Amino acid sequence: MLVYWSAKGHPIYPTMTDGQHIAYISDIGAQNLKPMFIAMSAVTVVTFDLAFIFERYLRHAGKLAPNTSNWQKLYSGISIIAAIVGAVGLILLTIFDNYHHNRMHNICLAIFIIGYIVSAIFICWEYQRLGIHYRQHSILRISFWIKLAFIIAEICLCIVFGVTQQYNKWNVAAVFEWIIAFVYTWYVLSFFIDFLPAVRTKHHQSHETEMQMAEEGGPQPRTMGDGAAESQQYFRGQSTNAVPHVNGNQGYTNGYATGEPGQNFYPNANGYNNNYPKPEAPLPSRNF
Repeated sequence: MLVYWSAKGHPIYPTMTDGQHIAYISDIGAQNLKPMFIAMSAVTVVTFDLAFIFERYLRHAGKLAPNTSNWQKLYSGISIIAAIVGAVGLILLTIFDNYHHNRMHNICLAIFIIGYIVSAIFICWEYQRLGIHYRQHSILRISFWIKLAFIIAEICLCIVFGVTQQYNKWNVAAVFEWIIAFVYTWYVLSFFIDFLPAVRTKHHQSHETEMQMAEEGGPQPRTMGDGAAESQQYFRGQSTNAVPHVNGNQGYTNGYATGEPGQNFYPNANGYNNNYPKPEAPLPSRNF
């Protein structure tokens, strides 16, 4: 809107007073750009309020650092309610322009400013308490200081804005109104920082899921072959799991000599012959 007003050659609108040559935001919004003024303001505050609600949901779901007390949840709830009140104030002030509804416009402007300052105070309070309990999360401290700076800056700017209007310093007041709007824009954008831990958590969980799937679908462990010192493996190169055994059943030997005399039998672990023929000697290439 400021670019539009500048491109038009800084026109003087009917809502501007004598000696005023810098237009207020409302002066521009009350003219040809009123439909866009209403639409863009509504989209901005509705999206911003949804960010408050989504942040509350992510804390409740554990995607962000969860609240450690009911007081913190109360601060969050008050900040959401105050933000909704401020959003209603902004939407109404764009509808009740200062050309046709000057008094109502000023009331809605006050509701908008007070609503979002109260919202910022309580969400700042919540982040201050969270930062004490989660000292390892530096992003909570960064967000707290950003919100605190916004509160201090906006309160000071609003005081100057009101005083200059009271003393009919219209051009100075218009400049401070634009500054207040730009500071508010940066405050809205600062909430992207608050959602970074949720994005990192989602990426970390996705990476763990990929690793788990790779482990479950990967190749089976290889066996060591003859004489492998692996648990639950046969001693003669078998690849299936079983209890080790030596020439018998379930790890036991029969303990008796069986078969006919003269047959080529060999003794088992107990010194007795069994009915298994003695294996041939391995080829030289198999002697390791």
